[in-house]
Amino acid sequence: MVVVMQPQATEEQKEHVRETIHALDCKSRDIQGDAITIICVIGNTLALTPQQFEILPGVDQVQRIQKPFKLVSREVQPHKTSFKVGDVTIGGNEITIISGPCSVESREQFRTAALAVKASGARIVRGGAFKPRTSPYSFQGLGEEGLKIMAEISEEIGLPTISEVMEPEMVPMVSEYIDILQIGARNMQNYPLLNAIGHSHRPAMLKRGLSATIEEMLLAAEYILAGGNHNVILCERGIRTFETWTRNTLDISAVPVLQKVTHLPVFIDPSHGTGYADYVAPVSRAAVAVGADGLMIEMHPTPERALSDGEQSLTPEALSALIPELRRVAQAVNRVIV
Repeated sequence: MVVVMQPQATEEQKEHVRETIHALDCKSRDIQGDAITIICVIGNTLALTPQQFEILPGVDQVQRIQKPFKLVSREVQPHKTSFKVGDVTIGGNEITIISGPCSVESREQFRTAALAVKASGARIVRGGAFKPRTSPYSFQGLGEEGLKIMAEISEEIGLPTISEVMEPEMVPMVSEYIDILQIGARNMQNYPLLNAIGHSHRPAMLKRGLSATIEEMLLAAEYILAGGNHNVILCERGIRTFETWTRNTLDISAVPVLQKVTHLPVFIDPSHGTGYADYVAPVSRAAVAVGADGLMIEMHPTPERALSDGEQSLTPEALSALIPELRRVAQAVNRVIV
């Protein structure tokens, strides 16, 4: 249920609505538009009636949201969510390119990669410090030392960072070093983690689970928004199907579907989506054409020596060649890549 306030509603009238919501054992969340404020009623709203709020001063109308996800729905917020990370705007007309290695392997390796990311024109650098791997014998990351390396290089070269967080207890530590918290596919329905990130001050990227439906992904995002964190990116990274020629099956149609039903920015990960460097460029072009707000592309200075995901990582030269191509596609669909 959402309470739409009149454009001229006073702050006292809005506070009265919030107090009424809390008195009915529900929570309130404000969404501030250009001209009006929408106050979301979160909780067991089945026992409530619109008339309980329509009689309050300053209220324009009350609407029930039919979808199981509320705060992420365009029914609640028709306009697109955008937010800044450093000097990068996510969710606006500019398409954001994130790139970097799967794992932080050493300071020298990450610095070389980050400088190549910046030179290519990408705006945010990625790197994994904690790596949930399928095999327990695979490289698991450098842990906090990797985060420190990312923070140092970020300050040196001036690019924001994104890295994965795996457990609720890790959120404060990772937030100390990293600008965007990534929730990996295997943790999409880790509800304690979602709740912890919902109470975090850092923006978050939520990756689609390996076998998750679009609705399950949106409901996972709902946990984060319900906790108070509205700066969330949704990332399609491929789902598991019977196909074996690619690592995953990238659901490119998820982008327009998500753009229709949610106001959250939508990114594509063509690296995990395909699993092979040869396919990253054409899928990236398709992602821009279909309306993605950004891409997260794996790049390693020497993919043949990478400790993880080398097969799907671009070289610095390939990344630098790809971004001008993406700019031309973006221009064709009235978007920009700086």
